[in-house]
Amino acid sequence: MTATSRPIGYWLRHLHGLIEAQFEAALAEDRLGRRHWQTLHLLHEGPQTSVQVADALAPFGADRGATVDDLAARGWVTRGDDGRLTLTEAGRTAHTQVAARVEAARDLLMRGLTTEQYVETVRVLATMADNLESARPAADAAAR
Repeated sequence: MTATSRPIGYWLRHLHGLIEAQFEAALAEDRLGRRHWQTLHLLHEGPQTSVQVADALAPFGADRGATVDDLAARGWVTRGDDGRLTLTEAGRTAHTQVAARVEAARDLLMRGLTTEQYVETVRVLATMADNLESARPAADAAAR
């Protein structure tokens, strides 16, 4: 069976599982999950409100509160007087260390691909999703 003889749904599910496993392995040393990494990386970009963190994690169904609480318990995140979440010095150090492992996982994912191929793949998948999402209101209305 060739790669193209399998439907796109197979490859999407299969790749999703592989990506989750690869990132889980990269983060396991620090007993982190992907949402921990996403929060660390978001805060590395600069202080964020709880709402900004929640919005960033919302597509993944993550419990933002538990994730932030865990990072705070590690001494990696603090809440300022203005209520914004900020990485501590220990958090910045952790981000640097974890980022190296995440980058290695991404490099493995991208092996044999150009940046242009990756960008085009994401563009095609986004277009497919947009096509189906745009048809939903009509389908939902027809079902009523």
